[in-house]
Amino acid sequence: MRVVVVGATGNVGTALLSALHREPRVTSVLGMARRLPDRDAAPYRHAEWAPVDIGAENSDEAVIAELAEAFRGADAVVHLAWLVQPRRERNLLRRTNVEGTRRVAEAVARAGVQHLVAASSVAAYSPVGTNVPQREDWPTGGIPTSYYSVDKAAQERVLDEIEAAHPDLTVARLRPALTFQGGAAQSVARYFLGPLVPVQLLRYGRPPVVPLPAGIRAQAVHADDAADAYRRVVVEGARGAFNVAADDVLSGRDLARIIGHGRLVEVPPAVARGALAAAYDGHLTRTDPGWLDMAMTVPLLDCTRIRSELGWAPRRTAAEAVEELLGGMAIGQGLRSATLHPATARPAGSSVVPLRHRGKVRIPDSLDRHLLGLYLSDHFTGATAGLERMEYMTRSYRDTPFHAELAEATEQLRGERELYRDLLDRLGVARHPHRQMAAWLGEKAGRLKLNGRVVRRSPMSAVFDAEFMRAAVAAKIGGWQTLRRQADEMGLDPEQLDELVDLARRQTEMLDRFHEYARERAFRTGRALGTFDEV
Repeated sequence: MRVVVVGATGNVGTALLSALHREPRVTSVLGMARRLPDRDAAPYRHAEWAPVDIGAENSDEAVIAELAEAFRGADAVVHLAWLVQPRRERNLLRRTNVEGTRRVAEAVARAGVQHLVAASSVAAYSPVGTNVPQREDWPTGGIPTSYYSVDKAAQERVLDEIEAAHPDLTVARLRPALTFQGGAAQSVARYFLGPLVPVQLLRYGRPPVVPLPAGIRAQAVHADDAADAYRRVVVEGARGAFNVAADDVLSGRDLARIIGHGRLVEVPPAVARGALAAAYDGHLTRTDPGWLDMAMTVPLLDCTRIRSELGWAPRRTAAEAVEELLGGMAIGQGLRSATLHPATARPAGSSVVPLRHRGKVRIPDSLDRHLLGLYLSDHFTGATAGLERMEYMTRSYRDTPFHAELAEATEQLRGERELYRDLLDRLGVARHPHRQMAAWLGEKAGRLKLNGRVVRRSPMSAVFDAEFMRAAVAAKIGGWQTLRRQADEMGLDPEQLDELVDLARRQTEMLDRFHEYARERAFRTGRALGTFDEV
């Protein structure tokens, strides 16, 4: 069977790719996300990929048509894409989470796919005043003070409407508890805590005292176990709602023992909420008080249905899932997608482009050694500045649809710079290190634009960055073409130089699309580059 996973680069999506890869009944998987992952890394290399932005400001018809085309021929579509930040841009969240779900569902029906599996949440449930676990028939009215819960409840209404309008479509919705894994640790810290919360201190030890709201209790599930639940629903063609959680329910004392040394200080919930609200209003944390309201009032989950009907059982406890998450936070653990990237970016692999040649590489007597040497040294200097800027763009624009392409281009530029280094060494041409230092300083100074922003990146910066790199790549093409003209005399492989010119033109095409994306948002109110997360 063929499965499409929308939002395949996030916490559950990444785990689900691994689960589907191990499932013999699944013959192919199409992963879809706004920012594509490192397609050479596991588990992403096991899927085909297509970019999609379900919250795009295009018309509904345009997005639905694009999705339907991608869904055609699939046996099931799993919808995991969800926006959790930027919390303060409420319209953007609603457009992606609720209207995005509607777009996916309409596209599933239009494409003739028989099975839609959607990621709901325990957050969709209405408040409860008891610790008795509830089954799937508990009302899904959400927690009014939690934007995440309100959107999950609204998503449930969208799925109800789709089921009513398309009775032949099998719709399943999974309502998992908090879902954790070590590979998602840095993304949890980034999206919920922010840079001012020093989670790295966990590597040196746990806090001696843990303050928590009195009466708090929590369920959790490991991402691998959640993924197994989705896999079972997909391959069995199941319909309806399924609660998903590990067996153990964590009390405040349990959490204190996992987070610290077991010393719990119970804080009145109202005091804890006030402190969290003050921290959020002061931009000290990215978690608003609605998350605490949700934690204190959602029901515990009774998972009898998925166990009895699909044979699902968790292999990890909730305590183990939380412990793994905390261990990952201590080291900034992540995976090879834009959503889950670790604290310190790692290169995608070897980026060195080997220099191909025919015989000895040399500067023949027919060419001016001094002038050609200066020319090549200047291009090496330009490659240094271009690589610096592209690395900066890759870091700065993680939250755009172009992050994967920017990261890939960065590795390509790194390899091209090494090729120039190798060429200069073989020709015995000086690199002029002072020029590289000047290029490095000049590139840094070039980021200081009078754009009205001092400590924050202006939306206009993306436009300038794209224009800078387009000019740099155009100059690079000229360099490769010059060497191509002299390839036979210099002992170089002309086919390699043709390949490098073609690669640079593809880089230009990508930068043209990035420039179009940036300029559409740079000068309009309410048009942010955005931050997207997949479940």
